[in-house]
Amino acid sequence: MDGNGRWAQRRGKPRIAGHLAGVSAVRATVEACARLGLEALTLYAFSTENWKRPQTEVTFLMRLLRRFLREEVELMRRQNIRLQGMGRLTALPPAVQRDLQAATEATAAGTGMVLTLALNYGGRAEIVDACNARWEEARRQGQTETVTMTDRDLQAHLYSPHLPDPDLLIRTGGEMRISNFLLWQCAYSEIWVTPVLWPDFRGQDLSRAIEDFQGRERRYGGLAQVAGQP
Repeated sequence: MDGNGRWAQRRGKPRIAGHLAGVSAVRATVEACARLGLEALTLYAFSTENWKRPQTEVTFLMRLLRRFLREEVELMRRQNIRLQGMGRLTALPPAVQRDLQAATEATAAGTGMVLTLALNYGGRAEIVDACNARWEEARRQGQTETVTMTDRDLQAHLYSPHLPDPDLLIRTGGEMRISNFLLWQCAYSEIWVTPVLWPDFRGQDLSRAIEDFQGRERRYGGLAQVAGQP
């Protein structure tokens, strides 16, 4: 969800104004995806690299996240959305962890779309943590001398192992990179880049992305398959 800072700069406002406007885009996108009946939506909310930003901005982002978790939980429940977080969550501020846990428990009965917030998340960190978790599992079983790591082993130790791999990766703000997001899971994801800055992203932009995706042929290294069709 890129472009909050540029959105604010173009309007002569501080960066925090862009982050505030970005919350509206989150709400609109979540509601649009839920109406479409999508199985899962993952939002890259805060990366492991974002801690390098000015402390005042990081503090504001944490407060904004807490407000979102408290204020949006009832809407998620009405829309049958189940919320979860993924990343190095135990390194988040304790207050954020408590609010995330409360929102996760409040929406646990949801049987519709799974909304995942990637928080203190990095794709490289996830792979490292998965490998370490597999090694620790083998150590407990006394198998460190014969430990192996298959695709299935690594998948089972990811932060959210039951989530399906993304069909579509949307990048706002015109940036032509995936920025350490879901490196393992996005091996065969279709990528759609838009110059629209995140605070301006709305349902019509999501529709354009999905329409483009539906017209693509997905090969997975083999025969072509039209996206969205068996």
